[in-house]
Amino acid sequence: MSRYQSSGTKVNTNAAKGVMLGIIVLIVIGVVVFASVKIVDAGHRGVLLHWNAVDLSQPPLDEGLHFVVPFQDDVVAIEVRTLKYEKETRSASKDLQTVETTVTVNYHPHKESVHRLYKNLGLDYENRVIQPAIEETVKQVTANYNAEELITKRPLVKQDIESSIRERLTQFEVVTEVISITDFEFSPLFAQAIEAKVEAEQKALKAENDLLRIEVEAKQREANAIGVANANIAEAKGESEAIGIINKALAENPNYLEWLKTKSWDGKLPLVVGEGSTPFIQIPITP
Repeated sequence: MSRYQSSGTKVNTNAAKGVMLGIIVLIVIGVVVFASVKIVDAGHRGVLLHWNAVDLSQPPLDEGLHFVVPFQDDVVAIEVRTLKYEKETRSASKDLQTVETTVTVNYHPHKESVHRLYKNLGLDYENRVIQPAIEETVKQVTANYNAEELITKRPLVKQDIESSIRERLTQFEVVTEVISITDFEFSPLFAQAIEAKVEAEQKALKAENDLLRIEVEAKQREANAIGVANANIAEAKGESEAIGIINKALAENPNYLEWLKTKSWDGKLPLVVGEGSTPFIQIPITP
């Protein structure tokens, strides 16, 4: 019996070892499979690493499932969707006024060059290149304008800042989409001076408009008066010419007066005519 027990114990031990070995093999296979499968999330690109060195010969990995050499290769995911970086910068204008400028940059890494971006700058490229590019550009451009021009020529200032930032970031495989100057802030004293100047200009413009309106109204009144005078002169001239025509007609034809009487007669004879009175109308009698 002891011999059979010893043989059975030996079989059980071998079986346990086999099960344990099988479990270990499965674990090893699982680890190898897990290490060989890499997933790149949506909106990202994968940078392939060989022994932690960037492989520039391989393009960035697209979104989805990828198989790599386990333990040798690794994948670093970099987001390539639109990102936002906002920076407040203090600088001095051409006339030495302190200006606080807030610049907002919408950007994304170049999708086909993220492996070079990662090799040269790593994942902290915002603080390494974007922040210095904004600060240096704003200070350089602001120094070319005085404080008032920064307000009156804002589109030109924005264009200078945008083109400079875009040019600097392109060198580092960063694509700029929209660059916005969200605010210009000056010292309180300068802001008050600007406000007073604008108010004075508005008052001067109002006074100029009032003067122009008064001049137009005066010219209109003068034109109306001249029109009335011309009408009176024309009327008087017409009456004078009419009187002249009548006098000329009377002088040339004595019967003209009788014709005028006929035009004015209503066709009724007077009821009483005194002896020796002169009739209103001379009616010629034909023999």
